[in-house]
Amino acid sequence: MPPTNEPAGQGGGDGWQPRWDGPVIVVEGVHKSFGDVHALRGIDLAVERGRVLGVLGPNGAGKTTAVKILTTLLRPDRGRALVEGRDVARSPAAVREIIGLAGQSTAIQEELTGRENLDIMGRLYHVGAATRRLRAEELLERFELQDAADRPAKGYSGGMQRRLDLALSLVAHPRVVFLDEPTTGLDPRSRMAMWDVIREMVGSGTTLLLTTQYLEEADALADEIVVIDRGLVIAAGTSQELKNRIGGDVLEFVVDRRRSAEAAQAVRGLSSTEPIVDAETGRVSLRVGTEGSQALVETVRRLDALGIHTEDLGIRRPSLDDVFLALTGHGAEDEENGAGSRRGKKARRRSDRRAS
Repeated sequence: MPPTNEPAGQGGGDGWQPRWDGPVIVVEGVHKSFGDVHALRGIDLAVERGRVLGVLGPNGAGKTTAVKILTTLLRPDRGRALVEGRDVARSPAAVREIIGLAGQSTAIQEELTGRENLDIMGRLYHVGAATRRLRAEELLERFELQDAADRPAKGYSGGMQRRLDLALSLVAHPRVVFLDEPTTGLDPRSRMAMWDVIREMVGSGTTLLLTTQYLEEADALADEIVVIDRGLVIAAGTSQELKNRIGGDVLEFVVDRRRSAEAAQAVRGLSSTEPIVDAETGRVSLRVGTEGSQALVETVRRLDALGIHTEDLGIRRPSLDDVFLALTGHGAEDEENGAGSRRGKKARRRSDRRAS
């Protein structure tokens, strides 16, 4: 995001040290509403330097609203948000000088080439011509876009456009980067490549806030995780800490989806929790605590008696998906409206096929 002409010192930013000793990102009691819709209802979070905070939540949870506030695109109604000690509402220009943003909507100018896109972004950041050229070449190589550097971006694949968009956010060597669902829609290979780039960024000292609907992405990349649902932080901790909140084992199996409800009914009572059924894939999950072996034997007996054939029957440790379902009662990719639910289910089916 390029800086504006607003003086960097406006609102108290003048005279502050280039590097901040406290938490790099701080959000305290932030509220944001759009008419009758309460997008954020008082969230708190903090990110230390060189760390990755993963922000999980379904569509409509408030993740993107939080990112827009932190990147000065929206003003909070109440509360405060700081980036390296700079108040995003009082000193937006000072914040923009030190951050990069790759949002859900790309900043790419599709009629321009990849190289031209990088050059224009460098100009907006007032980077000198020689430095712009060197930085463009460095980023084109880093994101494996050299062969397409002089082609219009409108001809790029989705993965290539996403990589170029992330490259644009890094032109000015930002100390803090915000990535809003950076791998949504990418194929598995492109997603893994993006993960490698993100790890490289963090290894060089960049502080990163990452929103995602992919639970395995937060598990792989985030040092700490915040779960947001309906505008509230409902859980926070490391991946392992969140998994420990469930405790014990998870019994899971797949049946013909036409018999998934019947199979779930059959295993009801094996645990104090209710089975979770994905009617689209026929996958049934049940938290069984420390009684995994007994529950597994009894499940086989009950389903065999009903003539229900199972696949992938087994016991596993809790995943972040289990955590999210336990905390919210719905999947991380679900929306309350029908279209969003269909998209979420399709994404879950793809994830399930990869997992199986």
